[in-house]
Amino acid sequence: MMKKHFNLLLLLLLVSVTSVVDAQEATPVVGKVWSIEKANAWYAEHKWITGANFLPSTAINQLEMWQAATFDPATIDKELGWAQGIGFNTMRVYLHSLAWKQDPEGFKKRMDQYLSIASKHKIKTVFVFFDDCWNKKGVIGKQPAPKPGVHNSGWVQDPGDPDSRDSANFPALEKYVKDVMTHFKADKRILLWDLYNEPGNSGKLTTSYPLLKSVFTWARAVNPEQPISVGLWAWDYKELNAFQALNSDIITYHDYEEPKWHQRVIDLLRSHGRPMICTEYMARTKGSRFENVMPILQKENIGAINWGLVDGKSNTKYAWDTPLPNGEEPKEWFHEVFRKDGTPYIKEEVELIKKLNAIN
Repeated sequence: MMKKHFNLLLLLLLVSVTSVVDAQEATPVVGKVWSIEKANAWYAEHKWITGANFLPSTAINQLEMWQAATFDPATIDKELGWAQGIGFNTMRVYLHSLAWKQDPEGFKKRMDQYLSIASKHKIKTVFVFFDDCWNKKGVIGKQPAPKPGVHNSGWVQDPGDPDSRDSANFPALEKYVKDVMTHFKADKRILLWDLYNEPGNSGKLTTSYPLLKSVFTWARAVNPEQPISVGLWAWDYKELNAFQALNSDIITYHDYEEPKWHQRVIDLLRSHGRPMICTEYMARTKGSRFENVMPILQKENIGAINWGLVDGKSNTKYAWDTPLPNGEEPKEWFHEVFRKDGTPYIKEEVELIKKLNAIN
């Protein structure tokens, strides 16, 4: 059963990568993509990129992180300190257009405050704009309480569904992206702009293509000093994958599979000749673990950004498809490195991360 599943995934990946190569002339390239030489020179300037997708444990979603009433610099400072302590140097952090819409200037000030805290801990940031995952609608204001035992019960898409499909919303979204990127376009604390997380997810498929093309257009118009990218994640999304790969300065991707599959993804994505960062990995119950994937990424000189840092309101210690409605502790955590008090979930994992990051 597992072998059959693996071979199907491999076939889809081969088809996807072949399609990207075949589609080079047919796929539009928006603006001026960095040359392969420039991308590799940029990557060589950085030490090995390691870190996590970061949401403070006191926030259930992007809005609770960024709205003025619930922005929590004390927790951010504390938890990024734990990340620094194990050698993490990069955090991938989601923004949200509704938080900007509510208070554009305050939103950028909070971004700056976050960046100052992260920089104090010697951590650079990958900011993410749009997202097709989880709940369809975000609402400004007080956010819901977590549903016991449910993974990411309060996470919200951006700009949502059906809003992401409606081009009438694009002028306002363009203003948001350009305002934020222009403000921070030369900020050395920002490693990379991740323009759109998992376009086509939640059943949207190619209806996300117009917004995907638009956000690349807007970003290229700003022309930031930092590279831009959108991560590959669904190997059967031929049209989206071709566009993402050919318009990204740096190849980013997601992989939650076990090591043999992950290695094959790496080997095939190498065909682009660009630096690579895995911006999501590590789901223990799926066989993607620190001890079996992180060493591969180090050996291959691929950035390693796992999902989750601290157990919190996002409930991502529970698996995507295995809710525990009574809220009991899962037998094995899906994501996260630390408990709420800063102690490691698995001491041996943290020791391995520190060793790989050359922390004594």
